[in-house]
Amino acid sequence: MIQFNLLPSVKLDYVRARRNKRMTLLVAFLVAGSALAILIILFIAVQLVQKKYSTDLSKDIKTESSKLEGTQDLNKILTIQNQLNSLPGLHDKKPVASRLLTFIKQITPAKVSISKVLVTYTDQTIVLTGSADTIGTVNTYVDTIKFTSYKSDDNKEGSAFSAVVLSSFGKDEKGIKYEISLKFDPIIFSNSSGITLVVPPGKITTRSETEKPDALFQPLSGSRGEGQ
Repeated sequence: MIQFNLLPSVKLDYVRARRNKRMTLLVAFLVAGSALAILIILFIAVQLVQKKYSTDLSKDIKTESSKLEGTQDLNKILTIQNQLNSLPGLHDKKPVASRLLTFIKQITPAKVSISKVLVTYTDQTIVLTGSADTIGTVNTYVDTIKFTSYKSDDNKEGSAFSAVVLSSFGKDEKGIKYEISLKFDPIIFSNSSGITLVVPPGKITTRSETEKPDALFQPLSGSRGEGQ
């Protein structure tokens, strides 16, 4: 069967325009409806769900706060907790006092004995008291301390001791008594790295590493007779 389109072109354009208008309106209504639905959902979420969550959270906070306030000696517990948290930092700052004996053995001549060592880590000072065979040995001891340096595991270097002074000396039946005061660089007792003392070569004959400290530490005799 043969069909003929008897509508004029103007009529066809009109029909197409109405069809497009209806399609546009339909799409606009669908978009507007979707936006309205999303807005309603968001409103419900904010006004109901979020409000309920906030209310429940506030109740939980009040409940836990009441439990904490009811804890016996809460302030003491918190104080102890703060002290425990500070322990690692305090440990890092604590001097490694166990190095002292090794350092003294390294810098002390074989003919020098020590009767007393007074160390003040807060002031970085050491006072050595003891005896030696001659005043020359004591002077060598002082010079050795002055020129001893250190080297750390991270390749830091410097003078280990400073302000080295022969505070007093005198003679008794054992030889020469002495008192030497000095300051030390705090890094040599630091926890942060290992330290090696570098004693000036040829300055002194030090004790063997295997020798017991009994030969190094000796009491002074009862006689005084000091001089400056």
